[in-house]
Amino acid sequence: MEKRPRAVPSLSIVPEDMIQLYKKQTGLDIDTPFLHLPGRMTRSANTVRRFTHSGKEDENRKKRHDRFRLYFNVSEVPRDEKVTAAELKLTILGGEHAQRVLVHDIIRPGIKGKKPPLLRLLDSTKITTKDSGTIQLDVLPAAERWALHPKENYGLLIEILTKKGDLSYHSLLLYLDDGKNKQPTLEQMLSRKKRAQPLKKHRRKDGDKICRRHNLYVDFKDVGWNDWIVAPPGYDAYYCYGDCPFPLADHLNSTNHAVVQTLVHSVNPGAVPKACCVPTQLSSISMLYVDDENIVLKNYQDMAVVGCGCR
Repeated sequence: MEKRPRAVPSLSIVPEDMIQLYKKQTGLDIDTPFLHLPGRMTRSANTVRRFTHSGKEDENRKKRHDRFRLYFNVSEVPRDEKVTAAELKLTILGGEHAQRVLVHDIIRPGIKGKKPPLLRLLDSTKITTKDSGTIQLDVLPAAERWALHPKENYGLLIEILTKKGDLSYHSLLLYLDDGKNKQPTLEQMLSRKKRAQPLKKHRRKDGDKICRRHNLYVDFKDVGWNDWIVAPPGYDAYYCYGDCPFPLADHLNSTNHAVVQTLVHSVNPGAVPKACCVPTQLSSISMLYVDDENIVLKNYQDMAVVGCGCR
């Protein structure tokens, strides 16, 4: 981040859709740095940024509810984050609903009375229910164009084919890949839990000084980060500490280099130090935070220690 985020809003006004996305990520049984959202083509995304309609109220919206413009200011998205998916969410108000909703990318705005706008149809969906609900529309081509040419963002045109009914609660979800995560193998994902497992209460007394994992709970309030992090309030990070004695036992998960270094140290302690006790396996966590008044969900890789060893 280029600057410290502003103070976090009240949890009561954090959008429910972002809270649900966060809960899905924290409830996974496998450890993956990417967003695991079945049914959504998010590909390698590890970040979700949520935007609300930020343009001035469209004059046409006051006159007609079946055709209006929405504008989302996505200019603050970091340049190193690649858009992998974009989803426009619209909430249907109660009553007799439209048979179909269309969303267009405004390639070029029109000139009133002289030239119509240049539009590109992005997606459409049929509405069959008479109950209130939320619909999603794919607007990836527009989001990709805005990322490449921010000054050419003229918004989206929403068209409702109906005589009655209306839409409200407009939001845009951008799924992004910041390029910082490595693709784990299937074996790695299946062998690692989403959250590091708690330490066992009972240990052998003679093993207390040997390299192992120790408890470390990071409370974001204690480190001054609770004013911009929505969730979690903290997490079990753990840390590695202890001796790497000669000969190195199998359970210390040592490399061949560590074994040789420890052997040389046992012969000549002044020539080289002992191998170090370090993390050998780490897991990711999901965080929900505020960035420039927008709510962001991001998976951070290598945040919690799963295993320790001598290296």
